[in-house]
Amino acid sequence: MLLKVENGTLGEEYWELLLDSIKDGKCTPFIGAGACANILPLGSEIAEKWAKQYGYPMNDSNDLRKVAQFLAFSKFEMFPKNEIKKLFESKNRPDFSQMDEPHGVLADLDLPVYITTNYDDFLVRALKSRGKEPVQDYCRWNDVDRIRGKKSPLLDASFEPTKTKPIVYHLHGHIGIPESIVLTESDYFDFLSRLSTDEWSAKDEDEGLIPTQIRIALTNASLLFIGYRLADWNFLVLFRRLLASVEGSRWFTIAAQLPPEGLCEEKKRAAQHYMNIYFQKIQKGSEFQVYWGEASRFSKELRERLGKI
Repeated sequence: MLLKVENGTLGEEYWELLLDSIKDGKCTPFIGAGACANILPLGSEIAEKWAKQYGYPMNDSNDLRKVAQFLAFSKFEMFPKNEIKKLFESKNRPDFSQMDEPHGVLADLDLPVYITTNYDDFLVRALKSRGKEPVQDYCRWNDVDRIRGKKSPLLDASFEPTKTKPIVYHLHGHIGIPESIVLTESDYFDFLSRLSTDEWSAKDEDEGLIPTQIRIALTNASLLFIGYRLADWNFLVLFRRLLASVEGSRWFTIAAQLPPEGLCEEKKRAAQHYMNIYFQKIQKGSEFQVYWGEASRFSKELRERLGKI
């Protein structure tokens, strides 16, 4: 069932469900690029800059996957990933003390597992600023020797993350290991190919692409998506793939999403209504609710509500 969105926020019933799941440690946040707004450039901005700088010949110069693919072919395979690493490392980190800073708010939730498709280490830094000892890991989706030779700290199935020693899991890699980054069009095809195999659901932690602790976090907790757009390709693919894991779950999903861009108010409302129905259908009756607004706005309201408990 979907509840009606009230003035862009969640209905009170869903706020109560979310706050209860957080208090119980049964909430798994998914962090997207919108959490880094005004700190890191958008993928489309990076793509357009590279396209102009390196002479990208096609007309889809705002598509980072395709522009990065062009650079991987015209320069060398690691060139765009090395450039992303240098770009991100040149930026200042967010101010985690701000009331509406998403990483700081998430770090204060005392949750055991955080999952992100971002390459940066902002969430790890935010957790450390709270005196925690996060265990950072990434999806080993390819066969690069450096990645395969670096053993995952999560291979020990007996390791259970806690609020003081949480996991930060990078599905698309992170800048500390540039080879792990899912960036080019070929990378995305390879990543999705691996994700679509039986390894996703493997019972043996030594065989599965996704570690046991992450699979448990996806199936035994509510999911909270922050920093995505409902129409984003990344979000749509991940959400549909995740449904295979959480189907039949008694848990719910909440997504803090930016409203559709470039539309008049009437069409924006219609688009939001359509997206609500769309995700209700593909989630096959399970609870799914959208908070329409920026990640910072949602984070501030979440902090304020937690402060009243």
